[in-house]
Amino acid sequence: MGKIIAIVNQKGGVGKTTTAVNLAAAVGDLGKKVLLTDIDPQGNATSGFGVNKRQLNASTYDCLINGTPASEIIMETEFKNVSILPASMNLAGAELELINVNKRESRLKTVLAPARENFDYIFMDCPPSLGLITLNALCAADSVIVPIQCEFYALEGLSQLMSTIRQVKRLYNPMLEIEGVLLTMYDGRLNLTQQVVNEIKRFFPKKVYASVIPRTVRLSEAPSFGQPIMYYDKHSKGTEAYRCLAEEFIEQTKG
Repeated sequence: MGKIIAIVNQKGGVGKTTTAVNLAAAVGDLGKKVLLTDIDPQGNATSGFGVNKRQLNASTYDCLINGTPASEIIMETEFKNVSILPASMNLAGAELELINVNKRESRLKTVLAPARENFDYIFMDCPPSLGLITLNALCAADSVIVPIQCEFYALEGLSQLMSTIRQVKRLYNPMLEIEGVLLTMYDGRLNLTQQVVNEIKRFFPKKVYASVIPRTVRLSEAPSFGQPIMYYDKHSKGTEAYRCLAEEFIEQTKG
């Protein structure tokens, strides 16, 4: 029975999609069957796996709005053990269309449930907002990974995210937990970095991953080639960081 993990932060530019793509690839490389579900209207996780979002016949939009089974849309990627449920431009209008739909918060949960049988892990790359699409992800998920960049305003808005998670847990999904908090854009040479890290560890006691993701040029280059970092440059610091995170993540979610 696969575990569903939402990768969420309503603040943009924190390395959310980078983490979704590269963690999925690294976990797949370690022998686990992985599905990456792209529910961000920007569709960057989709193109990060080399899929042309403009040429899709169906996408996560059809899952959310038409109730199309995930099995009809899932595509295998060229990367080891990784499949994708892609996003298309249509998703941009899905929030408005969902407003009058019955049980609008659990549409994604319903279509993803059967996919649990075929995958060890299902990651969801969420939009940088706390709207209806993210609500669907939180209702469908078993747990949440929160990427946070090691910068001055890192904790801004996090209390709102935590409040949303608590509310979803109370109203819709009592099993929802914080899987872990991931420090991204890490630069150990800066004093500010250590101050931010200490603050985040106080905010999330015992939830911060030991693995950290450095700020590297190669990590930001890889998506334009439609490849996760470990396929684009297997010797880069980014590859090493996401491999360490994947090992830590798998160890933590065992049994």
